[in-house]
Amino acid sequence: MPNHDPKSAKTTRIAAVQFLNTVTLIEGLDTWNGCSLVKAVPAKIASMLTQNEADIGLASIVDALNPKNNLALIPSGMIGCDGPTLTVRLFSSVPIDQITRVHADTDSHTSVMLADLLLRELHGITAEFVEFDARERMSIAQSQSISPDEAWPQTLLIIGDKVVVDSPPAIRYPHQIDLGEAWHTLTNLPFVYACWMCRAADMGTTMIDEAAAMLQRVRLRNDQRLDWLVTREAKAHNWPGDLARTYIGQLLSFNVDDRARRAVELFATKLKEHNILDAKHPQWVSTNSVELTSQ
Repeated sequence: MPNHDPKSAKTTRIAAVQFLNTVTLIEGLDTWNGCSLVKAVPAKIASMLTQNEADIGLASIVDALNPKNNLALIPSGMIGCDGPTLTVRLFSSVPIDQITRVHADTDSHTSVMLADLLLRELHGITAEFVEFDARERMSIAQSQSISPDEAWPQTLLIIGDKVVVDSPPAIRYPHQIDLGEAWHTLTNLPFVYACWMCRAADMGTTMIDEAAAMLQRVRLRNDQRLDWLVTREAKAHNWPGDLARTYIGQLLSFNVDDRARRAVELFATKLKEHNILDAKHPQWVSTNSVELTSQ
């Protein structure tokens, strides 16, 4: 009969994506004895939480606004911006006001809904969004005997590292929108793409309180060695070093402050107004019993 380790029952399972933009939030978590770090793709993390396959996840912000999920936000760290994002970008070969369909990278539910919202509010467009996979583009090019560049769709939404390391041909897309910059123009607020979250039913438990404090300590420690971390990770993710340092050190925001909370609230309100999502009021884990030191 196998031995039972009582400590294993107390392990907090934390799901996160290992992209360049998550290094500040997750580096060092795997050395915490009470934590099990689980690699996942962004679109799957919310379901891992709701299906009890993880206890905490760095998930897309709309997953916490979707009433079907019943998730709560943990203010220990986020991925956001207060202006340009760089890695969340709409590419179009036609003027923005002529867009009718967007081929969307579905790695992030939030980016798709944000693009939909911005096209409506800033350009008066209600576009159709369809899923897009770069591998599908290559197969189309081969089957139709056309060049890979010609196989790129008319309008495309791409997120993540591939905006930099596998960017579509600039000559094909003279019209572009940085979604973070467009949101800031519209609202004068930052935008929150992802945040730590947990099941709402676990709010107030010792597990969540201790994990929230640990996640914050990890982020603050990583802030103190950011240049070293980014230099190391840039090479691993095929990013130019200088661009990676600008991206992580200047463009992105990781601290959940009052403006970030207001931005999440406003995003939920606008999604509901446009019938994009029947978004619920964001629910935040209380920090009253946990010391969370802000920068």
